[in-house]
Amino acid sequence: MDLRKELPQIFDEFAEARRNGFIAAKNLKEKNVPMVGTFCTYMPQELPLAFGAAVVSLCATSDETIQEAEADLPKNLCPLIKSSYGFGKTDKCPFFYFSDIVVGETTCDGKKKMYEYLGEFKDVHVMELPNSQATKEGFDLWKSEIIKLKGILEKKFDVEIKEEDIRKAIKLKNDERKALKNMYEIGKLNPPAMTGMDILKVLYGSTFKFDKNDTIKEVNELAQRVKKEYEQGRRLDPKPRIVVTGCPIGGVTEKVVKAIEENGAYVVAFENCMGAKAIDKLVDETNEDVYDALAEKYLSIGCSCMTPNPNRIDLLGRMIDEYQADGVIDVILQACHTYAVETLSIKRFVNGEKEIPYMSIETDYSQSDIGQLNTRMTAFIEML
Repeated sequence: MDLRKELPQIFDEFAEARRNGFIAAKNLKEKNVPMVGTFCTYMPQELPLAFGAAVVSLCATSDETIQEAEADLPKNLCPLIKSSYGFGKTDKCPFFYFSDIVVGETTCDGKKKMYEYLGEFKDVHVMELPNSQATKEGFDLWKSEIIKLKGILEKKFDVEIKEEDIRKAIKLKNDERKALKNMYEIGKLNPPAMTGMDILKVLYGSTFKFDKNDTIKEVNELAQRVKKEYEQGRRLDPKPRIVVTGCPIGGVTEKVVKAIEENGAYVVAFENCMGAKAIDKLVDETNEDVYDALAEKYLSIGCSCMTPNPNRIDLLGRMIDEYQADGVIDVILQACHTYAVETLSIKRFVNGEKEIPYMSIETDYSQSDIGQLNTRMTAFIEML
């Protein structure tokens, strides 16, 4: 990272990481570096990293290919599923094109069925998640799925994934989590040091950078610089502070963050998959059984596909307190039933236990609801 550049330019470079990542992915494939595509934060990245593979997120966040997807999939399906399938079907996503194998997971029924069609033109392996994090049977199932994935990768790429290499990958991935957490926790500063959109640019952009050591260095340097300039007086004006929860945020769904920040508030924290949900907890590097350690960390992710789902409440509660939130906005993608149903328990928790305002937003990947989003955000923020 060039520290001579102004902060807005550095944030924008992270925002461009996905586009630049296309060239990086092509360069990696020309060097015969294996590439594993993934759709979810449940996939233990340490396993492909252990034998030198690159890992890239394939969750699409644009409506560009949804029309093509709807030729095969229902129109009333989650836009993330339709977009992801559409980019795979049309080969418009270089990351999908360059992926040697795609690893899915059973986080929702729509994805599970979509993977069946995806498997017609791509090598797909689906990890079976338990329905609950609270049982030994669930833990044992997930541990066995991680071990099974190891075998699948070894066979696919003709490699041996050694335990010592898994431990090195755990350390590397933990260091990346620490760096990103160090970055997004700057949102605790009051008044804020940067906008929620800038935080999101770093979190989202970092998922498309393949050199983990470079990413760790860049993010740590950026966090250090933001903190230093904050101490020197570079601060934003005080405004209501919002924590965003719910479905993944990124790409076109950034319209929600823009609607919040253009109408009188700041997003100071993201509990979503793209934010703290995947980064908050580390893999236990001291555990003698690496598969126990991986299963424990990844199964603790508080996704709405789990029942019950106390880990989401726990993380959201801590973030409301630590980030001094004035309100919570829950972002639901259309037809994402588990998150939609969970809005009741989140509302009860935020309004009742935390005693701050809550609002849920249902959206898709189109731009048609921007006017409505602005109207609702204005009313919500004026109430704070």
